[in-house]
Amino acid sequence: MATAPDSVLTVERDGHVATLWLDNPDKRNALGLPFWRDMPGVIDELEDDDDVRAIVIAGRGVCFSAGIDVAFLGGGVGSLAPETGMFKGLRNIKRLQHAITAVAECSKPTIAAVHGWCVGAGVDLITACDIRVCSSDAKFSVRETKLAIVADVGTLQRLPRIVAAGHVAELALTGKDIDADRAARIGLVNDVYPDAEAVLKGARELAGEIAALSPSAVQGTKHVLRHAADHSVNDGLDYVALWNSSQLPRGDVQEAIAAFMEKRPPQFTGE
Repeated sequence: MATAPDSVLTVERDGHVATLWLDNPDKRNALGLPFWRDMPGVIDELEDDDDVRAIVIAGRGVCFSAGIDVAFLGGGVGSLAPETGMFKGLRNIKRLQHAITAVAECSKPTIAAVHGWCVGAGVDLITACDIRVCSSDAKFSVRETKLAIVADVGTLQRLPRIVAAGHVAELALTGKDIDADRAARIGLVNDVYPDAEAVLKGARELAGEIAALSPSAVQGTKHVLRHAADHSVNDGLDYVALWNSSQLPRGDVQEAIAAFMEKRPPQFTGE
C-alpha cells in the first residue's frame, strides 16, 4: 500500500474488509509528517479498490493515537512545506485538514476501533469516521487548548454532529480526558468492548456485516446521509428520489429480489 521508507500506515485485507493500521507503536501512533503526507493516498487506493467495501481504522501497540507528534507541531522534524515551516500559513493547515477530510469523504464506510489513548488529532481522525467503537480502557481528549491552540483539523466541525453541544463545549474548552463509559453515554462511541483484541474483532465483524450488503446501496446511503446533513428535509427527499430513480434498475436490486424469492443469501457485486 504505502511504500515510503518512513510510512506509518499499513493495510490488511480480509475478504471485502480492509484494516488500515496506524503503525507507529514506538511513538504511540503520534501523527507526524508521514501520516499527514500519506493518508490521502492510502485512502484513495482503498477507494479505488472495488474489492474493499468497508474500512476499519485501528492503532498498533498500546493505544490508538497519542495525537499529533509534538516535535512535528514545533517544526522539529520538518514540515509539509519546509521552506515556510510548520503551521506558518493557511496552506499548511489546509494540507493537514485534507488528510482527515479524505477519510470523511471516502465513499466506503469507515469504522474507528479505539483502544487506549485517543488524543487531539486522534479525535480529529475518529470523528471523520462513520462509526466509532472502543475498548474499556479507552480515553479521549480534545487536547488542543492545553497546547494553547485551537483545534483546526476537523474536531470542532465534526464532533458537534456526533454529540450534543454542551458535551462538545466541555471537551473542547477544558481539554479534559473522558473514559470509555462517558464516551458511550454521550454517543461518541457506539459500543464498548472489554479490551483491544475484542474491539478490533467487533469492528471487523461490523464491517463484515456492512460489506456483505450491496456496495452500491451502502455507498449510496452514506452519500445521501452526507447530503442530508447540510440540506433541508425536502431537499434531502428530492435528492434521494433522484438517486434511487437511477439506482433501482441496477443488478444488485434484482439480485436482492431473486435471493429473497429463492430463500438464499444474496451475492452482491456492486452493479
